[in-house]
Amino acid sequence: MGQTDRIFSLQARHDQLETAINTENARPHPDDVEIHSLKKEKLRIKDEISELSPA
Repeated sequence: MGQTDRIFSLQARHDQLETAINTENARPHPDDVEIHSLKKEKLRIKDEISELSPA
C-alpha cells in the first residue's frame, strides 16, 4: 500500500469515526466512555495523517 493509499484509507476511517460519534451523541443516553474512545481514535488517525502528509 502506497503512502497516498494509506492517507486515503485513514481519511475514510476518520470520516467513519465522525459518523459514529454523531450517531452516539444522537442517542437518548449517549455512552460517554464510547464517545471518548471514538474521539481518541479519531485524534490518533488525524495525527497519523498529518505525519504522512507532505508539508
